[in-house]
Amino acid sequence: MSGNGCWTIFDPTPCQLGEGPTHDPIADATWFFDIAGRKLFEKSAQSPTARVHDLPFMASALGVVDEHRQLLATEKGLYEREINSGALSLVHPLEADNAVTRSNDSRVHPCGAMWIGTMGKSAEKRAGAIYHFYRGEVQRLFSDITVSNAICFSADGSVGYFTDTLTGKVMRVDLDPTTGVPKAQPTVFLIRDDSQPGWSDGAVMDADGLIWIAQWEGSGVKAYDGSARCVETIDLPTEQITCPAFIGPNASRMIVTSAAIGLSDEQREAQPDAGRTFLINRPFNGRPEPRVLL
Repeated sequence: MSGNGCWTIFDPTPCQLGEGPTHDPIADATWFFDIAGRKLFEKSAQSPTARVHDLPFMASALGVVDEHRQLLATEKGLYEREINSGALSLVHPLEADNAVTRSNDSRVHPCGAMWIGTMGKSAEKRAGAIYHFYRGEVQRLFSDITVSNAICFSADGSVGYFTDTLTGKVMRVDLDPTTGVPKAQPTVFLIRDDSQPGWSDGAVMDADGLIWIAQWEGSGVKAYDGSARCVETIDLPTEQITCPAFIGPNASRMIVTSAAIGLSDEQREAQPDAGRTFLINRPFNGRPEPRVLL
């Protein structure tokens, strides 16, 4: 399915809440989720459509462990998944006793640690948090988060970014590059421009230090340099854009997930591509996702 020249459809399946795209460069396979639909999608470079794996609970993100295993962030905790069989085994509980919350945004730090954000299933105020997982241990980094998003890291692992979307602020924090643990209090990196549509959602940082941030209710992705100056905007055909990721063996392409959840019948008619996953039709200087260390 073609787009407008800027984008094409990477996968046509409409997700209720598409999220968590990740690429495994060794297998040259791309993975992404429909959180609300409890589905994990797998798409190889040779396949025109994704293979769909049903999940027993909501899941939102994954890290590649090795050629046989993945680590999934879910509403019940962190689960190891065997790629061939789909078998799930609990690695560490994460708010499993809290029926209000689920996992949301996540990304793997260059050292192999994984940050996992949670949020209320109905975006209950301050119900979520951001956690750090490294070699079997979990610690809470930030509390009182309403909608965790925009988790990403500099190439050397010395800086991390995140947002509580509804605050309109993307935060920057200095990290220990060997562990991915904060060394100082976060500071404000970016403040939302109220004159422009869109709220910061998922994000990824490229090899040039540009942060590419999906724009929820903003119909696109924006790139910001280290001074928080917007240097590029990529327009997409639906409002609820959720998360970008670099794909391909050289991480030179970008896909972007989106959501159809919450749209009215009129909005769905006006946005027939809502919930689909897009491929941006130009090269990027991306970075492969690190592997997560169990």
